[in-house]
Amino acid sequence: QVQLVESGGGLVQAGGSLRLSCAASGRININNFISWFRQAPGKEREFVASARWNDGSTRYADSVKGRFTISRDNAKNAVYLQMNSLKPEDTAVYSCATDPIYPYVEAHRYVYWGQGTQVTVSS
Repeated sequence: QVQLVESGGGLVQAGGSLRLSCAASGRININNFISWFRQAPGKEREFVASARWNDGSTRYADSVKGRFTISRDNAKNAVYLQMNSLKPEDTAVYSCATDPIYPYVEAHRYVYWGQGTQVTVSS
């Protein structure tokens, strides 16, 4: 079992920045990926970014490349999502998820999920 807890969401103006954190505990497999997803009202859950625990290999959705950066701190069992140049369309509940050995973009491939943190970007 793995437990995930997100934090760092909030309200920010367009063009601003936020840093999300995901604290992991339990049986973490360092060969696995941990990912961020987001879900806006009325929309399906969308892949944002992924990083592998052991070597930091990353994958990003095209919509956030160049603006968001995923990083991890293995000593703290934490993963971060630095979000810059935020846009109103980035407004969503952001959740971290883990378990797969590949950075899948499909949410159903992930077993463990956090409760999510709300990010609201005003125009």
